Amino acid sequence: MSSGRTAELAEEIRQLSAQADGGGRQRARAAFDRLRAELSAGRVRAAEPDPEAPTGWRVNAWVKQGILLGFRSGDIAPYPAASADQPFLDKDTLPLKRLDGASKVRLVPGGSSIRDGAYIGEGVICMPPMYVNIGAYVGDGSLIDSHALVGSCAQVGSRVHVSAAAQIGGVLEPVGALPVIVEDDVLVGGNTGLYEGAVVRRRAVIAAGTVLTGSTPVYDLPNRRLIRPDPGQPVVIPEGAVVVPGARAVTAPAGREWGLSLATPVIVKYRDDRTDTRTGLEAWLR
Repeated sequence: MSSGRTAELAEEIRQLSAQADGGGRQRARAAFDRLRAELSAGRVRAAEPDPEAPTGWRVNAWVKQGILLGFRSGDIAPYPAASADQPFLDKDTLPLKRLDGASKVRLVPGGSSIRDGAYIGEGVICMPPMYVNIGAYVGDGSLIDSHALVGSCAQVGSRVHVSAAAQIGGVLEPVGALPVIVEDDVLVGGNTGLYEGAVVRRRAVIAAGTVLTGSTPVYDLPNRRLIRPDPGQPVVIPEGAVVVPGARAVTAPAGREWGLSLATPVIVKYRDDRTDTRTGLEAWLR
C-alpha cells in the first residue's frame, strides 16, 4: 500500500473509531478488512522502529484502533473444528491466517493457531501448540516453540528463538501504549514472560523463568546500575544483555524480620563469544 493510501486508511479508521456507532457497521468492516490485509502482508505494523523515539520504537495508535474496530463490528460465527458438533466460535471478522508452501513457513501439525492480520516472515518455524494473535509481527527465520504465545500487536524480530511456554504479551489497549518489542537475534528462554510493552534490544538473552514488565526495574551488575523505565516509557533491556531471574531483599521491617525477598530480573553479563556458542545450538532445530 502506498504512503498516500495508508494515510487515507489511517484517517478513516480514526474517524470511525471516534464515532459511537463505529460510523456504520459495513463501513467499519470494510476498513478493517483492508487493515487486516496490510498487517498480514507486513506493509503496516502496530509499532515500528524510530531512532528518534526514547525506546527506539513508536506505536501506530490508529492500527490498534482499527483492530478494536474489527472486534466491535464482527458477529459471532462458527469455525471448523475436529468435531462438527462442537465448532470453534469467534468474531467473523477475525479468520485464521491462510498459509501455503510459498510462504516458506513451517506450521507443524498439532493444534497451533495464527490469526489473520499477523505477519509471519519467511522461514519462521511454529511448533505445536503455539498461538500468534492479530497485529503481531514475527520476522524472518524466527522460531515460536511449543506452548508459546505472541500476543496482539507484539513485535518480534528476525532470528528470534521464543522458547517453549514463553509468553510475549500483547498490548492492545490503551491504543497509545507501546506493545512488547523483541528485536533481532534475541533468545527468549522457556517459561519467560514479557509484558506491558517491555523492549528487549537485539542479541539479548532472557533466561528461562525471567519475568519482565514495562515497569520492572532491572539490576545491571556489570555496570553497577539500576535500569528503571523513563516516565511514560517502558523498561528497555540493553543490546546483548544476559538477563536471569533474581531476588532482592524486602527492606520494610516485617520483610527483614521474616527474611522475605521479591523476584527481580538481573543482568549478569553481556553477550560474548561463549554465549553465542551456546545460543547457536538452536540452529540444529532448523
